[in-house]
Amino acid sequence: MTGHHLGVDLGSTTAKAVVVDDHGSLVGRSVVQMGAVSRQGMQRAVDAALAAAGIEENELSGTVSTGYGRKLVPGAHRTFTEITCHARGAAAMCPGVKLIIDIGGQDSKAITVDKSGLVDDFAMNDRCASGTGRFYEVLARAIECDIEDLGELALTGGDHLEVSGMCATFAETEIISMLAEGHSTADIAASVHRAIAGRTLALVAQVGRHTPVVMTGGVAQNPAAVRFLARALDLEVEVPEHPQITGAYGAALLAMESSRARGTPTPPDRDADTDEHVFPPVRSGHSCADCDGRAGGAVHLGASITLRREQPVRIPSRPDSPHSTTG
Repeated sequence: MTGHHLGVDLGSTTAKAVVVDDHGSLVGRSVVQMGAVSRQGMQRAVDAALAAAGIEENELSGTVSTGYGRKLVPGAHRTFTEITCHARGAAAMCPGVKLIIDIGGQDSKAITVDKSGLVDDFAMNDRCASGTGRFYEVLARAIECDIEDLGELALTGGDHLEVSGMCATFAETEIISMLAEGHSTADIAASVHRAIAGRTLALVAQVGRHTPVVMTGGVAQNPAAVRFLARALDLEVEVPEHPQITGAYGAALLAMESSRARGTPTPPDRDADTDEHVFPPVRSGHSCADCDGRAGGAVHLGASITLRREQPVRIPSRPDSPHSTTG
């Protein structure tokens, strides 16, 4: 009987679950939108992925969890940080990737990987909503546009407007002022997308530009976000077929490899790949007073950007690596 392995990425706004078989082929996947980290949302995603794979939860050979809520996933044999899981999933989906830009609901990450697909360095903005999915939601609400239509709208506008603030707390006020001045919603959307791309470029500068570039996360489904980022980087940006499930896919592959290795389960309060507490004490505080609210203005703040070298998690050689993302 073929074994099955589950990867769960419980993020701040979505729960993603992926099931792979013993060959690493994706046989079930699910994405569930949530208001916040939610056990209920996580379980719905798991149930849907298992149903798509045609198996029951007790038939799983192993489970790995990742994301903000990785310790909330019952039955997880191991946990890995989202950095390692995104790198693992992106390397399998897009062989040869050197730079991964992941933009989720509440954070953004730039990850570099070496020629073997191992994490080299990363920079992470997890203290400020600037440049994250949350900021796009603020924009969509301000211009009264469905979030699903925001990218297409931005592609029709001009990006000539100066966006002076990138703080989500005050962005809506500035956008409303632009509307009051008679600027079109398309021009505002395009200009804000350009400013966000500039913010992301500052994040990438912390780890260096490398190519090929792959963009993952929910924001990667926004065509304008991808285009403006590619223009800011002056590089081609590739998007996997299912960019939202990259972390969960990587977690499922790590679950498969862990089952093969029959390793000792990770202690419940530590991450397998870093041996660090999931929520380490914050050594430096952060408040909006520390940020000037401008694009790229907070990238030099230690509280806003995290730089850390991950302990390597081995990725199989390319011939054995599963590349399919179709379920």
